Amino acid sequence: MSNSINPDTLLMQMRAMAAQAQGKSAETSPAEGGADFSAMLKQSIDKVNEAQMNSAKLADAFQAGDPNVEVSELMVALQKSNVSFQAMLQVRNKLVNAYQEIMNMQV
Repeated sequence: MSNSINPDTLLMQMRAMAAQAQGKSAETSPAEGGADFSAMLKQSIDKVNEAQMNSAKLADAFQAGDPNVEVSELMVALQKSNVSFQAMLQVRNKLVNAYQEIMNMQV
């Protein structure tokens, strides 16, 4: 299994995801109003934060004895927030590695 990432493929996938998130076609170039990387990254971080806040709210309600919160609902919310956090952590690690590789390149 190879851990190498093709930058062109990655960029194309990120542009397609950004276009899909905005409801546009994947052929729209960034110069024509496509989302920039920082906005997409911030949106992803906000979604992870929202999932964690939701699971914390459910956990607090369950601990307080709220009869409307089921154990299965709480466990699913906790797992969703954990998986989304771990995915964001892996993205951050890949970004840091890419930055370090770029900084170590000979010019």
